[in-house]
Amino acid sequence: MAGERDGLYFWRTRGGLEVDFVVYAENRFWAIEVKNSSRIHPADMKGLHAFHEDYPEATPMLLYRGRERIVQNGITLIPVEEFLPTL
Repeated sequence: MAGERDGLYFWRTRGGLEVDFVVYAENRFWAIEVKNSSRIHPADMKGLHAFHEDYPEATPMLLYRGRERIVQNGITLIPVEEFLPTL
């Protein structure tokens, strides 16, 4: 049955690297980190980079309080308001 494995997950290594949300569904595989900051530092993306090394088919993205959609080191940074628009 389609959709049996669809879900929302959390990922963490034994070394402490983590990804806040992993969305796994038939038509998408996203690794999402969320930061409550308008400035992003390289250390903020370590978990996403580690996840993407293990799962290169996943789309890594970081949601943040900034105003611009940009790509840094292969990771798309998306303003949280753009990703989750206010109703």
